[in-house]
Amino acid sequence: MTELATDPPENAPHSPAKGALERFCDRIDRLNEWAGLFWGFTIIAVTLAVLYEVVARTVFGAPTSWGNETTIYLSAMAYLLAGGYALLHRRHVRIDVIYEALSPRTRARLDAFTFVFFVAYMLTLIWFGGSDAWNSFSIGETTSTPWNPVIWPVKAAIPAAGLLLLLQGISNLIRDLGWVPGGVSR
Repeated sequence: MTELATDPPENAPHSPAKGALERFCDRIDRLNEWAGLFWGFTIIAVTLAVLYEVVARTVFGAPTSWGNETTIYLSAMAYLLAGGYALLHRRHVRIDVIYEALSPRTRARLDAFTFVFFVAYMLTLIWFGGSDAWNSFSIGETTSTPWNPVIWPVKAAIPAAGLLLLLQGISNLIRDLGWVPGGVSR
């Protein structure tokens, strides 16, 4: 049989080996892809909780003590922890009219410049959010409502979200600067 011109030689590797930086970016991308999908699906649980609460309240006259807080907390955690997913897929707000008019090189420079502020903000979010979550955990803080759940898991989502965003921002910048494949055109 003859080989087609597009077939790789038998001894050639199928793809070049990935460097450590590219593997790092790929892992961060997969982590945020998973987190976004997981927390996105929790919106189904939020919908079911709202539906249950509405039926319990209006049909049976028996409102739940947990419905409102459950929907608020799950929605907040989904909003926070899917932020890295939104950044991975370039869905955060920016002024595209101006940004797209710039050359790719100027965009890369602007991204590198603004990245400094992004890192400062994320580190602040991680530090102060982590401190608040730890304090909430250590004192066993609750909501003081009839259901009275602990509040630290929601507060812990803040520094976790900051970390996911920071890591995804690093991955995006590395790719956008061309240090590894898969930049903005992904």
